[in-house]
Amino acid sequence: MTERDKEGIELDLRLIRVIRNMVKELFGSMERSIDSFDLSIETFQILEFLYNKGPHPIQKISDTFSIPSGSITYVVDKLEKKGFVERLPIPGDRRKVNVVLTGEGRSYFDTIFPTHVQAISDDLSFVTDEEKHELIVLLKKIGYGIKNRQSDATAQEDENKS
Repeated sequence: MTERDKEGIELDLRLIRVIRNMVKELFGSMERSIDSFDLSIETFQILEFLYNKGPHPIQKISDTFSIPSGSITYVVDKLEKKGFVERLPIPGDRRKVNVVLTGEGRSYFDTIFPTHVQAISDDLSFVTDEEKHELIVLLKKIGYGIKNRQSDATAQEDENKS
């Protein structure tokens, strides 16, 4: 673990506050954008996932977004009633079905997605593309560092148990 002096600790705390506040504002803006389409966050995420990744089993969608199985079934049922998705059997496995975007669902998302993307671009327009690239590198460095430290700690715990 890295020892930090008082100034370093204050800088770390300030950085966390700035990141937290920025994320709150950014995600609040994204939620307002999604709300303008009269969709819930979960519904929008599922439509976007199917739009960009294609058909997927309900369980995979549930795992991807950490939505409990009962809730995911409810959301998919609502999307199906609106005509945006349909359930299709997975060849070779009669127990599972893929959730598929219908033509109507694709057409609807073709209409709303560019507006949502523009809202995101507007929110990020305060920094240059070069700064965005730098930020991506730095945020990944922090994220992977935390993840690797956690993996190392888990491995150390497992080794100590042996």
